[in-house]
Amino acid sequence: MDWLHRLLHPDSAPPRTMRLDAGQARHVAALHHRGGFARGWEPAECAALIADPAVAADGVFGGAGTGPEGFVISRKAADEAEILSIVIAPARRRAGFGRALLAAHLARLAEAGVAHVFLEVEDGNLAAERLYRHFGFREVGRRKGYYPKPDGSRATAIAMRLDLA
Repeated sequence: MDWLHRLLHPDSAPPRTMRLDAGQARHVAALHHRGGFARGWEPAECAALIADPAVAADGVFGGAGTGPEGFVISRKAADEAEILSIVIAPARRRAGFGRALLAAHLARLAEAGVAHVFLEVEDGNLAAERLYRHFGFREVGRRKGYYPKPDGSRATAIAMRLDLA
């Protein structure tokens, strides 16, 4: 009966991941704008990032839609990578999309020879912290006043690291 449920409710299909290309830059920019960042990325910025050979960009898709419902973008240097941004559409949060996306992305980075992955997360973003800790990221530092907030205040960033090798 699971097949019948998927047929009647195509938006409940399990998430699937794939590499992004510059043609999906508008979707990525729209997701980034909805991600709660102080400054969203423009489509041209996203296209340039995705096209950069030092960047790994993956998307997560669900249902019948053609655009990604989440993305992660990392910049690679030697055997290290930094996750620049990861966003899941609000309607897809807490539905396994973040885990599926991050698992696929980390596997891709490992295949590319990345041994260490770094990221920063806003202190207090408990859902994101739980996701990262689930994969083995650990706190390696804090940057006070790092993230600008809409009200003019600034939030602390937690720097995290994962060793893949």
